[in-house]
Amino acid sequence: MQLDPATGWCQGISHCPSPNFNARPAGEVSLLVLHNISLPPGCFGTGNAQRLFQNCLDPAEHPFFQEIAGLRVSAHFLIERDGAVTQFVSTLDRAWHAGVSCFCERENCNDFSIGIELEGTDDQPFTEAQYEALIALCQLLQRHYPAITPERVCGHSDIAPQRKTDPGPFFDWRRLVAASICTETRSVM
Repeated sequence: MQLDPATGWCQGISHCPSPNFNARPAGEVSLLVLHNISLPPGCFGTGNAQRLFQNCLDPAEHPFFQEIAGLRVSAHFLIERDGAVTQFVSTLDRAWHAGVSCFCERENCNDFSIGIELEGTDDQPFTEAQYEALIALCQLLQRHYPAITPERVCGHSDIAPQRKTDPGPFFDWRRLVAASICTETRSVM
């Protein structure tokens, strides 16, 4: 996997461009935000996260999809259970993953962050393949964006604690600490 700094797209992974992005107001990339997603909740390998990020999710397919119909969201990357990585938005652009958020007293984290979704839930462990892919992706991003220091890698729950819990208590922050991706462990199971 390689990142083309001119385009912000990684080579060696799948691309599934999302229309849900816009320009970063200052072009800054200095934060990495980790999420989890499964659609419907608790179901893996459905392709529904990709459809959500492309505004193609069929609301009639599942009652939960009716609740999120019309939602316009994206992430830069998705790591599936088997470790496959898909990119939806150039790292140079602002993906719509964080929503109302704040990091170090700075609001609107989408403006300066990269969002990585892990296929999973708050109540199940992630796979070995996902951790391997995540560590490789984080290392690549930190090489290209040195402002993403280990202190600036966080979970969605860290930047939106009143409304978000992901990546959840089963996410093993110790693995990222051991790989020098981040500096502190959070509550782990």
